[in-house]
Parts: sequence; structure tokens; C-alpha cells
Amino acid sequence: MVVVTSNAITIGEFALRSGLSTHTIRYYERVGVLKPGGRAANGHRRYHDSDVLWLEFVLRLKHIGMPLAEIKRYADLRAQGDTTLQARYTMLKLHRVRLAAKMTELSECADVLDDKLRTYRKMLAKAQPPTGKTRK
Repeated sequence: MVVVTSNAITIGEFALRSGLSTHTIRYYERVGVLKPGGRAANGHRRYHDSDVLWLEFVLRLKHIGMPLAEIKRYADLRAQGDTTLQARYTMLKLHRVRLAAKMTELSECADVLDDKLRTYRKMLAKAQPPTGKTRK
């Protein structure tokens, strides 16, 4: 989880709090997923609470399998303001449907693994000599 502060932070601090490298943050900026909250007088990037919260959401989208190109499209829509609410809602709803399908698929795979584990447990139990008995 990304820690939010009330002051502007540097890219180094942003990286530490987000768990990302500064290289990754700059990459996200380059592809248009993230925009710095501004620049200090020396030209260094500064980030604010809203940037931290946005990055946390981006990382969640990435974690649940949304491709970076879609995240970029979502970021572009977000930057356009409230006139894109329906489009953003539709994007997230569609991804939620895909996520549910993936969860079902993974659950089915887990069931197959559970069946195989039960089979191996039975085979192992048959192969083990009973405990407490010694052979003469």
C-alpha cells in the first residue's frame, strides 16, 4: 500500500513509498499513465497525494491483469474529466467481467490440482508401511 502525505514529495520518495523504481515511475510518465504533480524550482518532479492515490489504483489495475495500454487509455479518459465518466465506467465494468472469468478459470485449475493432490495422498498412504509395526 502506498503511504499518502500532505506535502509534495520527490520522485525518490515516491519510489520508496510505492515500491517501484524511479525508472519505472519515469516509464509510466513517458507512456502517459502517470503525470508528475509539478516541478520544483530546480526542475525536479514533485508528487502530491492525488498522484500517490492514482498510482496505487494503477498498480491495482495492473495487478488484476489490465494491460498497460488499457490503463493508459483509462488515464487519458480520466485526464479529460467528468465528461468521460461513462466511458471509464464501461472500461472498468468490462475488465471486471474479464477478471471474473479469469477467477473462475483459476478456481477450476485449483480444483484439478486438489484432485491430483488427493490422488497422490492416497497413493502415498498405500506406499507407506503402517506406523508402529516393525518387520522381523
